[in-house]
Amino acid sequence: MTVKNTIQEKLTAAFAPAFLEVIDESDQHRGHGGWQEGGQTHFRVKITAAAFAGQSRVAIHRLINQTLAAELKGGVHALAIEAKAT
Repeated sequence: MTVKNTIQEKLTAAFAPAFLEVIDESDQHRGHGGWQEGGQTHFRVKITAAAFAGQSRVAIHRLINQTLAAELKGGVHALAIEAKAT
């Protein structure tokens, strides 16, 4: 299973999003810190979920980072988050 698929599965299980897109942007960071051959190091997450209602932007980012803690401690070097409540 790819890192992208793992991220999708974990976010879906945790937040039941109305919209979720996980984009591997690793190729855009070739030669930068954390980049590795084969990619799967830099991701952008676009997510919309009712679970985020009433939460601040910082709180939402913390929830997502907690959900993906294992990936962030592993091979994921960067995670850009675009999140909002439905």
